[in-house]
Amino acid sequence: MHTPCTALHMTSSPSAWVTRWAHLVPASGTVLDVACGLGRHLRYFYKHNHPVVGIDTAQAAIEKIAFEVPQAELHIADIENAAWPLTDTDGQPRQFAAVVVTNYLWRPLLPTLVASVQPGGVLIYETFAVGNETVGKPSRPDFLLRPGELLTACAGLRVVAYEDGFIAEPERFVQRIVAVREIPAVSPAMTHAMTPSRAPAMTPTTAPATTPSATLVHQKSTNSTSIPPPRYRL
Repeated sequence: MHTPCTALHMTSSPSAWVTRWAHLVPASGTVLDVACGLGRHLRYFYKHNHPVVGIDTAQAAIEKIAFEVPQAELHIADIENAAWPLTDTDGQPRQFAAVVVTNYLWRPLLPTLVASVQPGGVLIYETFAVGNETVGKPSRPDFLLRPGELLTACAGLRVVAYEDGFIAEPERFVQRIVAVREIPAVSPAMTHAMTPSRAPAMTPTTAPATTPSATLVHQKSTNSTSIPPPRYRL
């Protein structure tokens, strides 16, 4: 994978950023762990009753996960030099309740990762940022996010949390984001339009004509065009 392996990436403990925001993942939703390494986040979500999918280029790591978490869907793939392997029948990226990425950066893949978040799902991303070259590895610009880069990548999502700065223990500069793909709101007018209509009852010719009263379903003010967005617990 493009970002070099680090002690943080190979540790068995899940990232505090991931566990902090794990409650945003829909219950029982499938979680994709990208560049999963030994699967610390895959294992975390599996223990919390989520189906899990892991992808990495390291065959030994994937085989270890397969032995210990046989229920996981696992892929050995070079996601930097080959086509993205997780696609649906139309060739579009499969979508997941959560896409989790930590300590990994391959910029051409960012649009695919965002597209892999299903409506109601969440992207949880954390990796090294510019400034890390002053305290250690990785230090190459290819491995370090530029200021605001994740915000730009997630322009089509709703950002719930974002941080870009220095962490003292261990010393590192990171950029991290949590962003959700909101379920499209249905306007009251559209809801009314989608309500099945019924043909008016036939009136006998001998009966006097009457004017039926009209009942408006889901009538709202014209200023109310959509359902308010959900609130996310911080």
